[in-house]
Amino acid sequence: MLEVCTLASGSSGNCLLVRAGKTCLLVDAGISCRRIVRALRELGVEAKDLSGVLVTHEHSDHIAGLATLTKQFRLPVYASRGTGWELCRRIAFVEELIRPVEPGARFQVGELEAESFPTPHDAAQSVGYVLTDGEKRAAVATDLGYVTPEAERAARGADLLVCEANHDVEWLRSGPYPYALKARILGDRGHLSNEAGAELAWAAVEGGARTVVLAHLSHENNTPARALEVVGSTLARRGAAVGRDVVLEAAPRSETGRVYRL
Repeated sequence: MLEVCTLASGSSGNCLLVRAGKTCLLVDAGISCRRIVRALRELGVEAKDLSGVLVTHEHSDHIAGLATLTKQFRLPVYASRGTGWELCRRIAFVEELIRPVEPGARFQVGELEAESFPTPHDAAQSVGYVLTDGEKRAAVATDLGYVTPEAERAARGADLLVCEANHDVEWLRSGPYPYALKARILGDRGHLSNEAGAELAWAAVEGGARTVVLAHLSHENNTPARALEVVGSTLARRGAAVGRDVVLEAAPRSETGRVYRL
C-alpha cells in the first residue's frame, strides 16, 4: 500500500510524507524540524526511521527544516546536481549526505522507487517526483511556471497527483504584491495558476488518477474554495465529476493533511 500525506503546503512551507511498508520518504522539508518530528509522530513515524528526503529545489519554503533535520538524524538527501550544489552552499555538512540524481533518472529507496522530472522554476535545477511501490503511483508537481510535457507525463501515469494551484490570476494582478513579484509568479519560471493547475489535474484524471490534491496555494492570492471551484469545474466540463469519478481536495497550508491510501 502506498500512503501519501502532506505535513504542510503553501508559500510558508512545504513537506510531504510518502510511505510504503517500512520505507518512509519526505518530499521537501520546508517547515521546522520540530514541526516535522511532531507531525510524523502523530502519523506513527519516528524521524530517525525516515529513509531520506527528496528535495525539489532550494527555496526556503522547501528546505527551511532540512539543516536541523539532517544534522540530527543524518538522513540521505536526494536532489538534482544543481539543487545539491545550492544546498551545499547553504548547509555546511550536507555534502556527505547528498545523493545526486539526474532529472529523469529512476532510483530505489527501500520499498519505494522514485523518478524525478525537470520543472520550470526560478531555481538552480528544480524537479518534481513520481513515487511508486510497484503497484500504485503518486506524482508531486508543484512550483512550475507552466505545464511541461514531462510534468504532464508524470501526471498521466499517476493514481494520485499532488498538483500546484498557486493563485487566482486576477486576484494576483489586482493584489498588493510589487510588480516584480507579480511578474515572477506569473512568468514561465513561477507558479501554476488555478486554471493551469486544472489542466494538469485533467491530464492526471484522463490518465486514470482518482485522487487530486491541490497544493502550494497562495495565502494572499487564492483560497481553497476558489482553487477547488476552478479545478472542479474544469474536470466536470471534461466529463469527470468530483465525488463520483475523482476525489479532489486542497492540502492544508500549515497543518497535517489527511492520509491518502492507494
